[in-house]
Amino acid sequence: MKGKAFKMGRKKEFSNTWWADKWINLLESFGWASRLQRGRTYARNDRVQSIDIKLGVVKAKVKGTRVRPYDITIRIQPLSKQEWNKVIDIMASQAIFAARLLVGEMPLDIEEAFLACKVSLFPESSRDIETDCSCPDWANPCKHIAAVHYILAQEFDEDPFLIFRLRGMERDDIIQALRERRSIAKEDEETSQVDLPKVEEQTDIPLSTSIDSFWKAQKGLESFTLDISKPEVTGAILKRLGPPPFAPEDEELLARLKEAYSIISKKAVETAYGLTD
Repeated sequence: MKGKAFKMGRKKEFSNTWWADKWINLLESFGWASRLQRGRTYARNDRVQSIDIKLGVVKAKVKGTRVRPYDITIRIQPLSKQEWNKVIDIMASQAIFAARLLVGEMPLDIEEAFLACKVSLFPESSRDIETDCSCPDWANPCKHIAAVHYILAQEFDEDPFLIFRLRGMERDDIIQALRERRSIAKEDEETSQVDLPKVEEQTDIPLSTSIDSFWKAQKGLESFTLDISKPEVTGAILKRLGPPPFAPEDEELLARLKEAYSIISKKAVETAYGLTD
């Protein structure tokens, strides 16, 4: 994300997901609630003109009382390569972690993977966040820095992988590492399986000789079970594939596709189990 400029418009909330809420709640727990409140007004009034989130650092420009916008820097200590390797090992070992992350969602208990490695995904105290603003206000965070904190929560809402970026790991690198580990685990599982007895090859029965019994349940069907339920991850296929190449910037198209997938999923469950509104 490089020098992103945006407008808040009439949006009043800065967080709609648990991970964005976590960010705001943590900052308030550091004793910054009153200072953050001043920044909330700045954020709502489109004072944050641009934001650039890189590995371990956030650069932003905020319009204050002067003509020239203030320069804001927020730093969070990235995890080491060794620490990230341990965390990704834990993520890959849990199918639900890998499944949700691979489709761009943050698992609710993702912090457990970090705690298992004795590190933290989010800052644990105010000492873990270094901030600087070019304004003359001595308070920390000043209202300009506080405004950027709220915009960060909004950015986390849209892309949870930005939290990982602040901790030193890019989205594509995490996805690649997860896929590699899952692939190796699958190969190990296949090679460790015992040889199964060979199944005798069956000869296809000509349709002309089985027309009378074609639509009847055949032997063994009674042991077949099928569970139709709403997917745990909404729009998983769309998130995995990403924006369509013919309309990469068309947000309305993606919204319509997500709505269509949701309606189809609901209809499938209703049809399978005879449910009605």
